[in-house]
Amino acid sequence: MSRYLRHITFVLFLLAASPCLPQTSQLKPEIKEPLTRILFVFDASQSMYGQWQSDEKIRIARNLLIHILDSLKTTPNLEMALRVYGHQKNYPPQDCDDTKLEVPFGQNNAGKIINVLKTLVPKGSTPIAYALEQSQNDFYPCDNCRNIIVLITDGIEECDGDPCAVSRALQKNGVAMKPFIIGIGRDFRNDFECVGTYYDASNEEEFQSALNIVISQALNSTTAQVNLLDTDGNPTETNVNMTFYDHVSGQVKYNFIHTINNKGVPDTVRIDPLVTYDLVVHTLPPVNLDSITLTPGKHTIIALDAPQGILDLKVGNNDRTIKELYCIVRKAGSMQTLNIQTFGSPAKYMTGIYDLEVLSLPRIYINNVVIRQSHTTTVEIPQPGILVVSKSVNGYGSLYLESGNELKWVYDLKENKLQESFVLQPGNYRIIFRSKYLSQTLYTIEKKFRIDPGVTLNLKIYQAY
Repeated sequence: MSRYLRHITFVLFLLAASPCLPQTSQLKPEIKEPLTRILFVFDASQSMYGQWQSDEKIRIARNLLIHILDSLKTTPNLEMALRVYGHQKNYPPQDCDDTKLEVPFGQNNAGKIINVLKTLVPKGSTPIAYALEQSQNDFYPCDNCRNIIVLITDGIEECDGDPCAVSRALQKNGVAMKPFIIGIGRDFRNDFECVGTYYDASNEEEFQSALNIVISQALNSTTAQVNLLDTDGNPTETNVNMTFYDHVSGQVKYNFIHTINNKGVPDTVRIDPLVTYDLVVHTLPPVNLDSITLTPGKHTIIALDAPQGILDLKVGNNDRTIKELYCIVRKAGSMQTLNIQTFGSPAKYMTGIYDLEVLSLPRIYINNVVIRQSHTTTVEIPQPGILVVSKSVNGYGSLYLESGNELKWVYDLKENKLQESFVLQPGNYRIIFRSKYLSQTLYTIEKKFRIDPGVTLNLKIYQAY
């Protein structure tokens, strides 16, 4: 076979095989899951020697936690750490700084945590607030991490600290999510509900169950859908960005473009159930819903009223004289700018009444424009004309619109420019001008003219020195 035929055969083979090649444009974007980091804060104070059910509290708590750690050894995308308090110095005397990060965060370190747990000897006091406060240094910087604290304790704060205030600070500063607390032996709910999500373990079975629930919630996201309701209460609105904020820290947690899926219903999103959210839907104007809580493992429907219509801004006769013309859109009666919309680019707004300020020369004010559900409201302004002003000398002057018996300022002519062009709305105008070289007001001259739609007017201003 000649080289030419071999080349043709190879090309034909590539063409035949090309439909089987992956199309870059059709590949789904890779979604990087966040790294989950669990910090166990473990009570090794003197009271953990107390008898509980079948054994000492320290033995039961340690063995059940070790069992959980064993099951997490091969869990992907997970890092763990261990902070202990009350284990370094004997009580009395009371030492309220007795806490240490025994095992820092790292991959595949469950064995290290287990080894430390096996060697713990309860000794000291219960500085819970201080231990939680120190935990902020345990989480190394990370842009895509879920930081979770699991506090296991058989007592309450003994060092006059404020665990509730420390927990709020950790959440507000974005260090960690709302902590989990497992109380051993008796019910500490009233003391810890302000700290985080509390689980009472009055016996061994409840302790094991609480640990399982906490770990399950820590490792799993849950599902939700956002229903953007029209004026009839149906979830038909879509294709708008939604931002989920952490209610406590104010940090952005998720951004999703709202989607109606192929079944015709709002698409499901997977989000972290451990966070209380504030939701902002970026309609014009935006709508929001605060303090959204999710039930782990349960699908949650979040509904907001978001009825919208379309505003279409046009220039008469589809005029192309103005390349880009803008309009300030405000809620009726408000001076706050809601949007700056370009003519020729329709935009969606929440149903309601709006005021428009068209940034033409001169400006056009259109009030009480009604936007209705699923309806396009068209606002058309007249086709403009063009004014070309030519001056024989530099000087001072302004352009005015005649409005009845009143002159309304439109524009100040450039002092040192002999020719300028303007796109003007139809109407009657005047230019008032004086040469900069003539120092008496009697040399002021006045030019009256009319601008008609689609017409170019050349206006010459001559004045001797």
